[in-house]
Amino acid sequence: MLRVGVLGAGGRMGREVCRAVAEDPELELVAAVDPRLAGIDLRQVTGADAAGIQVAGGADELERAGAQVAVDFTVAHAAVEHMRWCAAHGVHAVVGTTGIRPAVLDELGAAFERSEANCVVAANFAIGAVLMMRLAELAAPYMLGAEIIELHHDAKLDAPSGTALHTASRLAQAREDAGAPPWAPDRTESEVVPGARGAEGPGPVRVHSVRLPGLVAHQEVIFGAVGQSLTIRHDAYDRTSFMPGMILAVKAVPTRPGLTVGLDALLDL
Repeated sequence: MLRVGVLGAGGRMGREVCRAVAEDPELELVAAVDPRLAGIDLRQVTGADAAGIQVAGGADELERAGAQVAVDFTVAHAAVEHMRWCAAHGVHAVVGTTGIRPAVLDELGAAFERSEANCVVAANFAIGAVLMMRLAELAAPYMLGAEIIELHHDAKLDAPSGTALHTASRLAQAREDAGAPPWAPDRTESEVVPGARGAEGPGPVRVHSVRLPGLVAHQEVIFGAVGQSLTIRHDAYDRTSFMPGMILAVKAVPTRPGLTVGLDALLDL
């Protein structure tokens, strides 16, 4: 049975992770870390069946509790420090925090190459979102243009989302791999309101971010070609949608040397 600790246990995603790990018969929840809630009984914070676990204030609790895997859904600067700690202390890491810069991921990848621990980082743990990206990747070489609209709850701190940027990169790479020419540049000459055309992501693919109360995590990729369009959309209505992918990563990370980026690597897509 894998012993699991959760970093950011009191956050929206952290609470779901605690419950999902506690309910899985192959996993044991042994530690929860959240500096804001240190000393509080975990059952009070999350409702998880985790008798005897108090929320701790720092990552050292993972080592004390004998955690083999740490799950992190915090914020980028904290997640980076947690990943460094995990690499240095031989604790496998599963990270769903977005906003980590590619150069920093390269540094962390080198750290896990030197470590006895491994790491899985994914911009999105919803299996449906992974399939959405893969289907969009298949369509990219055959269409004449693409734009991405990502929609999230109003408490999300980064924009555009990591999923949107990762999708744009994969669309561009799919066209290059297929020998298709780059998409035509945007012909807009005058933005009446600055930013109306969104941000230019990799590709270049225009990315538009929506932040509204009531949303969770949603994305659509809109393709255009002569006389037609194609829209591929994924909607996550509840944070429980991310749990099957997270559990899959927790169970797989001990056998994935170094740093693995993207849940699709675990799904053989």
